[in-house]
Amino acid sequence: MRIDITGLRRERVAVVPSPLAELGMALHVLAEPGHHPGPQGWVTGVTARLDAHLADRMCEADFLWRTTFSDLFMPFAGIPGRETLPGETLADDLDLLDKLTDEQFVDAGMEFVCTPGYDSQARSVLSDPERRGLVLELAAARGPRQLRFARRLLADPPGVRAWLRQFLEDCDEAFFAETWSRLHHPLAADARHKTELLRHKGLAEALTAVSPSITLDGVEGAAGRIIVDKLVESRTATADGGLLLVPTSLGRPHLTVLFRFGWQPVIQYPVSTAEPAAPPSVEQLALRMTALSHPVRMRLCRNLARSAYTTGELAQMLGMTPPEISRHLTVLKKAGLLTTRRRGRYVLHQLDVTVVARLGSDFLEGVLR
Repeated sequence: MRIDITGLRRERVAVVPSPLAELGMALHVLAEPGHHPGPQGWVTGVTARLDAHLADRMCEADFLWRTTFSDLFMPFAGIPGRETLPGETLADDLDLLDKLTDEQFVDAGMEFVCTPGYDSQARSVLSDPERRGLVLELAAARGPRQLRFARRLLADPPGVRAWLRQFLEDCDEAFFAETWSRLHHPLAADARHKTELLRHKGLAEALTAVSPSITLDGVEGAAGRIIVDKLVESRTATADGGLLLVPTSLGRPHLTVLFRFGWQPVIQYPVSTAEPAAPPSVEQLALRMTALSHPVRMRLCRNLARSAYTTGELAQMLGMTPPEISRHLTVLKKAGLLTTRRRGRYVLHQLDVTVVARLGSDFLEGVLR
């Protein structure tokens, strides 16, 4: 993942916690506790006292945080000028969410269907009938809940805005306000530490402290770029805006990059009380895991660890033909690494995270990063 920072001034780099981004991670952990063995006690405590009605509402659109990290949880990045910081409170962040245009809100809300054009300029699904049809087709392949949500979002963006805000406010009242009161201070302390490194030792030192998977290539402020070692390839640029580094506690081990076209780049990085060990590179993972050594299968695992996909969806995401994808899926399935299930005329494949975890935590962390 490459972020062009040509001309970026040091004062335009900010390290700031975001309550809304952390709430997004909280919802992800509750939906996918298997990805996060650390906060199991927190998950058990929240689940035990969660109101049944709110628990049901969490399932209405959990694909916004279960299978993808929707950019709706980082609305500050989409505000014009590309220099808006996260809010001090959840209410502040939700006010920023309200400031997104309907086009921004709908495009970010439809991110889970994995349409092409995320990192390039594309017409809004609200104004392009052809893209609208593609989105609905992809949503149908994801499942009936996803299709219902897509239709609702396209037909009534203001109604979905109101629903989402009320849902997030109810989550705050039910469990997140207490959680944020505990997490905010260590996250703010980490942000201050990274800010001091930035001021006194420069961007390269600060990025190394954020994660060993992030490096600065080139000369800071000149023709430089930030490279994030992930099992996905894309690029973005700070252009005339800034760069945000957002710490997360619940999100470990995920190291995420917001690279939506026209939005301010954001790196959300995991904070831990323990000294983080340098995660293995993609090349090291390939050498260790001979059964998964092919780079295409590594990329497949990255997608299949988060959600179940059809062969056609994987082919579209990786830019390959369905027969090519089928051959790689056959290899993974013969190794006992995939589960499959049929839903109507669709066959969905998913990585068996439990099996992969037994093979090696380094590989699993690299896939989920």
